[in-house]
This record gives sequence, C-alpha cells and structure tokens, in this order.
Amino acid sequence: MAKRVLITGFEPFGEERVNPSELVVRSLEGRVIAGSPVSTRILPVETRSLHDRLETLFLEEQPDIVLGTGLAGGRTSLALERIAVNVLDFEQPDNVGVMRKNDQIVRGGPDARLSNFPFERILDAWHENGVPGYVSNSAGTFLCNQLLYESVALTEGSPSPILAGFVHMPYLPAQAIAAGAQANPSMSFELMKRGIELLIETLVPWVEHRTPEASRERSKGRVMWIPRGVKEVER
Repeated sequence: MAKRVLITGFEPFGEERVNPSELVVRSLEGRVIAGSPVSTRILPVETRSLHDRLETLFLEEQPDIVLGTGLAGGRTSLALERIAVNVLDFEQPDNVGVMRKNDQIVRGGPDARLSNFPFERILDAWHENGVPGYVSNSAGTFLCNQLLYESVALTEGSPSPILAGFVHMPYLPAQAIAAGAQANPSMSFELMKRGIELLIETLVPWVEHRTPEASRERSKGRVMWIPRGVKEVER
C-alpha cells in the first residue's frame, strides 16, 4: 500500500505578508511523490487550537509521514529540526493576540521530544542535488516548536511507526530585501520546493523498507493510535 504523506505549512504571522511554508505546501497539493499521495494543510498561527487541529487532522488523514514546515527568518538554508522542547516563550503574540512566556506546551510532559526522521539520508539527498540544508538543534519556542512537539506526541505510540519531523525555511529573496538583505539570507521558492520534494522522495522508500510487516498489519484497519491522556493533561 502506498504511504500517505501529510505536509503542513503556516499562514503569515507578525509583520510578514507571506509565509514561504504556505506557498511551498500549496504548490504540492494533490501531488503524488515517490508513488505516495500528498495531503496538505495550512494552519493558522494560533497556539491554543494547534493541538486539537493536529489531532483531528491526523485522524482524518491517517498519515505514514508527517512533515511540518514554517518560516524562520535569518536561517541560512533549509533547517531540518532534530528536537522540540516543552517550552513556549514568544517574542510576539500569535495571530489572535495570545502571548505565552516561559510556559509549557504540555504540563508534566517530557522536557523534549525528538523527530524520528533519518537526518543523514535527507542531508545527503539535499547536498547531492544542490539544495543547502543542515540539521538544527533548536526549533525555537514559537509555534513551529509546538507543532513538532505535538506531532511527535500524537504519533509516537502508533502500532505502525509514523515519521514526524519539521523543516524551517529561510526568507524568500523579497522578504530578505525588506528585512535587510545584508544581514538576512534567502532562498528561492523553487529551491525550497525542490528540497521538500527530495525529502519526501527520501522518506517514502526508507519507511517502506523499515516497516514492511507493520505496514501490512496497519493497512488492514488503518486506525491511528492517539494518546488520549495527552488531551486530559492541562496545557
């Protein structure tokens, strides 16, 4: 059975009029990459609703691979995030005015959660194809970090392993110019898009090879396991 891929992006936030993650994700809507159908969603920049939106989305889509994307102005290239910390410490409010300082994503939850992406394989694919990218050990403390933390929490107990990870994107050239191009790197839309395509092309055969028996069992029912205790924990 073909693997199901879910990619999310965020709407613009703060003073930004565009978000490259939204543009790239929308460009992949309806695509089939490496034989796998790609589902896409653009998420609002709202901290309080993010968990419930993700839980509903995962139950609807039953993905085998979950990739979140977002903007991180100042990053030099595509940043493959390794870790999400159980901390929300905003420098600016979300898009509905909520400000969270020195707060936990899940009270009593683990201090950090790790992506299970095959980092070296992805980096090799990027670099062999001329896409600048690196592994980052800090997803920040805004909603991108929250999305990765929540995604790993919601998928880590599935009977069939689900890959969950996150990529931060740098500014588009026009954004870098507006922010001060002398101090802000940028990347073209086409190069970012190619990087995400390569990431999927790398993940699909890797997960197929990694869990063939589990995948066959899951295909009989395709019901994702969701850790219900997470919702009862005060967030």
